[in-house]
This record gives sequence, structure tokens and C-alpha cells, in this order.
Amino acid sequence: MKIVKLGDVVEFNPEKLKKVGLFDTDNFFCDIYCFEPGQSQKVHSHGESDKIYYVLKGRGLVTVGSEEKELGPDEITIAPAGEDHGVLNHTQDKLVMLVFMAPKP
Repeated sequence: MKIVKLGDVVEFNPEKLKKVGLFDTDNFFCDIYCFEPGQSQKVHSHGESDKIYYVLKGRGLVTVGSEEKELGPDEITIAPAGEDHGVLNHTQDKLVMLVFMAPKP
């Protein structure tokens, strides 16, 4: 059984959003997304896959469809298949999110 201590794998890249893979199967993935202030994941979509964003630390603007909301620690949202989605760290603090996606694109 694979067990991951999240605090041990959080990693940032000063150039762009850092994605750290935690679990990856043929059907599913779970990553940590680490955003420095000002970094973003551009708005995009996946036709057949749902994506979950769960904030561990910091605050970020999350876009799903035509809505944009600020999420903070212990808040979670879903981007259903086919919906545009993305994240912006609009703060001066680091942002860490757990991201789940199924089925894997």
C-alpha cells in the first residue's frame, strides 16, 4: 500500500505551477498543485473527465464554467467534464491544492 505524507512532497517552482503526482492509475490521478504568488493554471477543459480541486493551504481564484470564486483551506469544488476550469493564485502567499481527476484523460 502506498502512503504519502503530504508535507513531505509539497514542492514549488519559481517559473510555473508545480504539479506533484501522488497516485496515477489507468482510470484516475491525484496530484498536489503548488502555486507561487501570481502563478496560474490556464482555463481549459476535459471533455470526458471530472476534476476536483481541494485547497490545503492558501487561497486561490478557481474558475469553473462562467463562475470564478475564491477558495480557501478545507474548501473543495468540482469541474464537471466539459466545463472550462482553471486556478489563479491572486495572493502574496503560496497556494497548495489536492487535485483529483477521473476518468484520467
